Amino acid sequence: MPKLIVSIDGVVIKEVQLTKDRSTLGRRPYNDVVIDNLAVSGEHAVIKIHDGQVTIEDQGSTNGTYVNGKSIKRQALTDGDTIEIGKYKIKYNAGRTDSMPLGAAANAPVPSVPMGLDAGASMPQGLGARGPRVRVLNGSAAGRELELTKVITTIGKPGVSVASITRKPHGFDLALVEGEHVPAVNGVTLDGGPITLKSHDCIELAGIRMEFIDS
Repeated sequence: MPKLIVSIDGVVIKEVQLTKDRSTLGRRPYNDVVIDNLAVSGEHAVIKIHDGQVTIEDQGSTNGTYVNGKSIKRQALTDGDTIEIGKYKIKYNAGRTDSMPLGAAANAPVPSVPMGLDAGASMPQGLGARGPRVRVLNGSAAGRELELTKVITTIGKPGVSVASITRKPHGFDLALVEGEHVPAVNGVTLDGGPITLKSHDCIELAGIRMEFIDS
C-alpha cells in the first residue's frame, strides 16, 4: 500500500498510509495529512490514486508544492519521490514488497508515544522489556513502555508537540521537532537545544511525563 513518510530537518515525525482515492495535505485539522506549520496552507495539496497512478496537485497554496526540488501544479509520483511543503519533506513510498528490518535506517518509519485522548492504542505494554526505552508515568497510558529500537524515535502528538529521541554514539539525544511545548528533562527545558539523556531522567512534554530507562 502506498504511504507517505513525513520528516523535518531529517527527523521522521509520522507515516501515513494512502488508503483513500483522494487524500488531502494541509494545516487544517480535517486534512488526511495534517502539517501544523504556518508555511503550510490550510488546504495545501491533494494526492489522488486512479487506475494505479498516483498524482499530487497543488491547491493554490501560498508557498507552493515541490517534487524533487521543482515547483509543480500537478505531478505523477513514482517510488522514492520527495514532496516538499514548507520545511517539511514527504517521501512517497509506492508500497514495494521488500521489507526493511526494524531500525535498519535512520529514515525508517518510527512509532510515536500517543498523548492525551489518543494514548494507549498501539504501544506495547513493555512486560519484560529490555534495553533503552521510555515509560509513560501519567495519563491513560501510564505504565506503557516503548523500546528505542530505531535510530530515531518520535514521541508526542503531531499538531500539539513532537520531540525526537535519536541514538548517537554517546547515547540518546532528546530534541524538539515541532510544537509550542518545549520538552523538559528533570524540570529543565531544552531551550538550548538537544540534550543527552541519562537513565531515569524524567521527560515532560505537553503535560505528559515519561521516564527514560537505559538498562
